[in-house]
Amino acid sequence: MASWVVSECSLRPFTAVKIHHKSRPSLPSNTINAFKFKPLPCSSFMVPTLWSKGRNLGGLGLLNVSAPLKVTITSEEDKGKEESTTDGVNNGEFDPAAAPPFKLSDIKAAIPKHCWVKDPWRSMSYVVRDVVVVFGFAAVAAYFNNWFVWPLYWIAQGTMFWALFVLGHDCGHGSFSNNPALNSVAGHLLHSSILVPYHGWRISHRTHHQNHGHVENDESWHPLSEKIYKSLDNATRLLRFTLPFPMLAYPIYLWSRSPGKKGSHFHPDSDLFVPNERKDIITSTACWTAMVGLLAYLSFAMGPMPLLKLYGIPYAIFVTWLDLVTYLHHHGHDEKLPWYRGKEWSYLRGGLTTLDRDYGWINNIHHDIGTHVIHHLFPQIPHYHLIEATEAAKPVLGKYYREPKKSGPLPFYLLGILIKSMRKDHYVSDIGDVVYYQTDPQLYGTNKSD
Repeated sequence: MASWVVSECSLRPFTAVKIHHKSRPSLPSNTINAFKFKPLPCSSFMVPTLWSKGRNLGGLGLLNVSAPLKVTITSEEDKGKEESTTDGVNNGEFDPAAAPPFKLSDIKAAIPKHCWVKDPWRSMSYVVRDVVVVFGFAAVAAYFNNWFVWPLYWIAQGTMFWALFVLGHDCGHGSFSNNPALNSVAGHLLHSSILVPYHGWRISHRTHHQNHGHVENDESWHPLSEKIYKSLDNATRLLRFTLPFPMLAYPIYLWSRSPGKKGSHFHPDSDLFVPNERKDIITSTACWTAMVGLLAYLSFAMGPMPLLKLYGIPYAIFVTWLDLVTYLHHHGHDEKLPWYRGKEWSYLRGGLTTLDRDYGWINNIHHDIGTHVIHHLFPQIPHYHLIEATEAAKPVLGKYYREPKKSGPLPFYLLGILIKSMRKDHYVSDIGDVVYYQTDPQLYGTNKSD
């Protein structure tokens, strides 16, 4: 059990036991009651914590972000449960589900102080760089307008759309800058341009970070329970685990979420949100609608086929990148990794089930999003410090950090990992607080599970 001391502008993932929407299963009362919060002084420019009074800052102005300067952590879980094993070794073998022998504060202490510093000018320079490249690619493709150039353009531009998403992702975490107004404006411009409702995504993604590795409460690519899996019709099950369909699922998820969960990222009364977030959702949905209107106008002005070639197909490539990266950061490791529920789950243990990936030349293009473990544990660290922070944390993490396979210039090796995971990782048991993916041998009409 844990007792935490955090600043009033606290790193919200540390408050992971908070349930944010109406339909989410609650944690046991004894778990919730074990968390105690004590305010510490907070720098004047920091925004209020999510559960502080008057948190609805609304619209394009101030918003709630995860961006503390100082976090002090003291935890009974740190002293007891998390130190119950030695390096996670049981009977001579490393057990990834064993409680780690280190504390979250140990990892934080190992990361250099400058890695926590956000530079808004540097962040904006990445925005300018990516926007210039996007418009440059479009101009070149439109100028040559031949079928040798178009396929190259689609792949390159779709990758750049994904890079824009990652920068907007930083805005949502507050790692873009310490200025919440700047984060909100930049986040809306970046995400609306690629048809992502900024606040709707930001809030559900916050839920994902606060509940990472939890079977029921996680939000992004969490496993289906056996009961939910078996309740799906055969066609839905087959589509969910047959490529390329899962890699095009993001727009559907925005509208209707995952099986077993209700709500839309566009509707202010969705189960994803609480009443004080209505204005935020209305603002983001309005921005998204304006972008759809702009695309409709361009379709009439330039014709649907040019728009499809310049925007539509790159958008599909972007969605594929998003689904591929987010899936493989939580699936596909050679050794089975645990998912938790109940008393076995903690913010630290859940975060340690995430995976780093190497994308070769793409690492720099998509802003080192592959350094995912430290990002999940400390999402307020700017992306340009994640590599250094990861290297500093490795000695503390030990075997709980899984070194990613080195990629060639282009990460084609990830396709094999994706295919293997789709064939094997289908559902988890309805019972047990530590569970692993199981395989449905009948899914593809064969008794073999590959």
